[in-house]
Amino acid sequence: MNVMTHRFSPVLAKAFLIVFLCSLTAFAQKNVIAKTDTAPKPAPAKRKVIAITAENPKPKPAKRRSPSRKVKLPTYGNPAIDDDQSSDDPVVRAAVQEALGKINGAVIVVQSDTGRVLSIVNQKLAFQDGYQPCSSFKPAVALAALSEGIISEESNSLQLGKRWKLDLDDALAQSNNLYFEKLGKTLGIEKLQWYAHQFGFGEQAGWGIQQEPPGGFPSEPPPAREGGVGKIASFGQGISMTLFQLVSFTAALANGGTLYYLQYPQPSDSVEGFVPRVKRYLHFGDSAGSIRRGMEQAVLAGTARRAKQPDVSIFGKTGTCSQGQARLGWFTGYSKDGLSVAVLLHTGLKIGGGPKASEIAGKIFRKLADKNYLAHFSPQPHLPTAPPALIQLTPQF
Repeated sequence: MNVMTHRFSPVLAKAFLIVFLCSLTAFAQKNVIAKTDTAPKPAPAKRKVIAITAENPKPKPAKRRSPSRKVKLPTYGNPAIDDDQSSDDPVVRAAVQEALGKINGAVIVVQSDTGRVLSIVNQKLAFQDGYQPCSSFKPAVALAALSEGIISEESNSLQLGKRWKLDLDDALAQSNNLYFEKLGKTLGIEKLQWYAHQFGFGEQAGWGIQQEPPGGFPSEPPPAREGGVGKIASFGQGISMTLFQLVSFTAALANGGTLYYLQYPQPSDSVEGFVPRVKRYLHFGDSAGSIRRGMEQAVLAGTARRAKQPDVSIFGKTGTCSQGQARLGWFTGYSKDGLSVAVLLHTGLKIGGGPKASEIAGKIFRKLADKNYLAHFSPQPHLPTAPPALIQLTPQF
């Protein structure tokens, strides 16, 4: 019995091995079937074809949502919609409104030799606040530097690079920042502030114009990394200037140095009874000659050349910069006929800045000249003037 068991054991081992391999193969096949046949891949659904007919129109694609954008300031509208026109000269106002059109901006027109306000268009913007003057402040910087002897009528060329010099006329005409940064740094903040107040910046320019904001002038310069006092002189950084202050100073340049209070008479006030009020005498002397030449060159061939008119002598200065979300465009200037104008564009889009503002000013002078109206505002020395000592306000520092 033992012999037979020993004899047939290899045969039995081989049989057991065959049975084991067959069982293993069956188990593997069962698992494969479980992973495939029990969870078959679904067949793709048949697409339903619908004929495009009047009853079954082609569906419109869904609109894509545009990303949210910040609300920008208006660039166009009706700038004169809320104005009280009762105190305006109707002819001057009509010329201003036509020239300004639908651009969001404000304009003040003043008689240079009396300080009488002839028109304020977009009074909401004009009375709302002060604004950064940008480069329109440069004539005041130049006058301060001339008064201090930093430059003179005969010698006003500054070295701006190894092989680059520029004189005051060209610096004003081209609105060169480096030139005025250098003047500002030489003047320093205290002197620049003092002259700015003498010229009427940082204080109300009007007499009895209650709505006028006072504006402001910085007592400290920006940090050196931001340009220091040079940034104030070249770009007006930190200054809050009103159209009233700018046009008042411009009128003083036009008339030779008398800073008048601006007056906006009521409709019942007659022109014959108007009495100019002197704020202070600035005693420009010969200092203003270079500034006038620079402002004339700005109109003839510089940044304000869009204001140029073939038969009207215009002197002007532009300014362009951004303040918050607003794009600012300035023009301040005057004609030899006796009108001073300040234009401010306050827009959300870049539509030309100072050059565009000068174009609007040129249109105003053009329209008034075509009506032969500028002759009404030629210098009138016969008008009575109140003694300045009775009303002069001296800035305190």
